[in-house]
Amino acid sequence: MSKDYQIKKELLSPPGDTLQETIDKIGMNQYELAERLGKNIKNVNQIIKGKEPITTDTAIALEKVLGVPADFWLERERQYRREQTEIIFDEYLEECKEWIKAFPTTVMTKLGWIPKVDDTIELIKVVLSYFGIASPEQWEKIYIKDEESVAFRMSLAHVNEPQSISAWLRKGEIDARELKLKEYSKDNFKNALIDIKNISYKHPKNFKEQLQKICAESGVALIYTPNLPKATISGAARWIFNTTVPLIQLSGRYKTNDHFWFTFFHEAGHILLHGKKDIFLEDVEGSEMNKQKEEEADLFARKWLIGNDDYDELTTNYLITEELILKYSRKTKTHPGIIVGRLQHDGLLPHSRLNHLKEHIELI
Repeated sequence: MSKDYQIKKELLSPPGDTLQETIDKIGMNQYELAERLGKNIKNVNQIIKGKEPITTDTAIALEKVLGVPADFWLERERQYRREQTEIIFDEYLEECKEWIKAFPTTVMTKLGWIPKVDDTIELIKVVLSYFGIASPEQWEKIYIKDEESVAFRMSLAHVNEPQSISAWLRKGEIDARELKLKEYSKDNFKNALIDIKNISYKHPKNFKEQLQKICAESGVALIYTPNLPKATISGAARWIFNTTVPLIQLSGRYKTNDHFWFTFFHEAGHILLHGKKDIFLEDVEGSEMNKQKEEEADLFARKWLIGNDDYDELTTNYLITEELILKYSRKTKTHPGIIVGRLQHDGLLPHSRLNHLKEHIELI
């Protein structure tokens, strides 16, 4: 126990101090008080020293004996125990100062995710509140140690920067609470993808808002969350709120429309094709991946963005030119930048060519 916290504990005034002052004023000693309360002297002495609490029964008895309302004694007791508990908790948090250093709290503050505080102990409390947990031990249990955790059904033990990744994911959960969502319907979401494909083709200025609104109408929470330092993640798909709400979370990491739309349809594929207990993190080094499910989501995204037959027909051409891409863009109702990105990914077009057909994206 540090000297500072020992002093704080010694300076705390238990409700027994007020009780002693009250009986001193009326000329009553502890023995008489014990007799009038129907308690033994040891119990009364322990209450006055703060070693035993003032219970509801005792508070009511004190009201009868001393004429001081029971609510006064109960509130005095509550305040004392709370202050005592807070001092003990602060003392424990002194041992957690290394824990908080791994979180990108400076950036989280700049982004408005957490309030600005100067004291390290208060910063730990702010981060605990952000995650909705009682102590650093709960963060370790939920995000690192327990893959069967109800709050987060995946371990981040082997990923780079698990603190930043967990903070990014938590932001998605927090923001999803602010959305007005209809009840999720798998059929409605499937049908909505037709309109979404059209948005990806036309790419209007307010595509982000349109996309989020369409998803909400189907009961899907779509959240845009900027990357945190060293937290290399482009997207995530999972079910939240006790698996009642599907959440797609995008970072816009690569800042071009081909990457953005592929990531969206990839995550949509996870929601539609895979289980409610699955958690999918994209571009996170060290995260557990189900190769088959990732391939299924990839195929889902490719099929929606440009059909296999159309793509096969396009790639039979010996020379792929801008004119040819624009032709297939009109034919397939697929943005030319998305076609360029697919060709580059498949090694059929150099990454240095035709990038001007892509749209630059800043999600946040």
